[in-house]
Amino acid sequence: MKRKIIIFGILSMLLLYALPLQADRHGFVRKVVIDPGHGGRDPGAIGANSEEKDLVLSISLKLGRYIEENFDDVEVIYTRTTDEFIGLQRRAQIANENKADLFISMHINSVASHRPYGTETFVMGLHKSKENLAVAKKENASILYEDDYLETYDGYDPNSPESNIMFSMFQNLYLNQSLTMASLIQDQFRDRAGRHDRGVKQAGFLVLYNIAMPGILVEAGFLSNPKEEKYLMSETGQAHIASAVFRAFRDYKNYQDNLAQQQLAVINGNSIDASDSDNLHDVSANPDRSVSAHSTPPSDNGPVISFRVQFATTSIERPADAPEFKGLEGISFYFHDGLYKYTVGNEKTLEEAVLIQQNLHKNGFKDAFVVAFKNNERIAPAEAMRLVKEISENP
Repeated sequence: MKRKIIIFGILSMLLLYALPLQADRHGFVRKVVIDPGHGGRDPGAIGANSEEKDLVLSISLKLGRYIEENFDDVEVIYTRTTDEFIGLQRRAQIANENKADLFISMHINSVASHRPYGTETFVMGLHKSKENLAVAKKENASILYEDDYLETYDGYDPNSPESNIMFSMFQNLYLNQSLTMASLIQDQFRDRAGRHDRGVKQAGFLVLYNIAMPGILVEAGFLSNPKEEKYLMSETGQAHIASAVFRAFRDYKNYQDNLAQQQLAVINGNSIDASDSDNLHDVSANPDRSVSAHSTPPSDNGPVISFRVQFATTSIERPADAPEFKGLEGISFYFHDGLYKYTVGNEKTLEEAVLIQQNLHKNGFKDAFVVAFKNNERIAPAEAMRLVKEISENP
């Protein structure tokens, strides 16, 4: 017990005093890795009439086909295309070796009760509930099918409380992009596929731990629910799940590509001077606000859409004059998914936000990226672009 307390204390101190500032990368989406969970000697969740490994492979192949048929500029890479066992570390290596821009891991859940149903999408992060931890432990247990797993994973044991304490401290460098993709997937599951939305969640998944790109893990339903198992076994159900993830990918790619094009235009054309502070709004951070320190009054003509540039994410609040912020002016933050996220700017157009982003890049914040808001509440970038288009077409 004493040893556990010491380990937890040390890691807590490291997290408090040596926490790196985090943000996401940006760029065109040209390669996507689709990862059908489990396989071979690892069946994954087992239903009354099916096994997870077979269903997620079928869904994943459909998803990849939809992407290939609709995007000539996207290369689809699979971690497996047959019923074979692939270790969790190797799955991450496949994504990293191919320098993928997005990682999608497909899974199906199962619990002791027949009652739970619906879809949920996970990103790498802190375990926020026992339920999230249980899902991660179940998926991470795939390593038990690997030889020398303790050596391969530096002593990680999915059944060890100490391992899960240490693992839960990890923060995903690409958290915000991953959250955007996860949110788009859940929106599609709920609004287009008619599935019960169990939300976007965070937990410590080994398959997401070492990937050098945004990544999400989809739990497409529950084999322990007889009605849902029947749906997931059907051709119609699998097509609905695959098409929902495809549409989310489409919206994510369109936004990322649009942003990358804006960045290239700025690089090749008009770029603001690093000393120009006119585009950095001087708004003080307010720790009492739960969404954002920016306060844009709603318009009688419809929602107010704004774009800001996020440059750092921390699990503890940092003052606006913190040395890590290098003297930037107009710093604000919003609290989202249990994290403090720091921004500058509050622009009406994506183009204006990109100019600020370039300025931040010049000041050393190389991974600064644009986030979108509707009436001061964060929304998916693709949704913001759709609303801006609607407003422009219907003034």
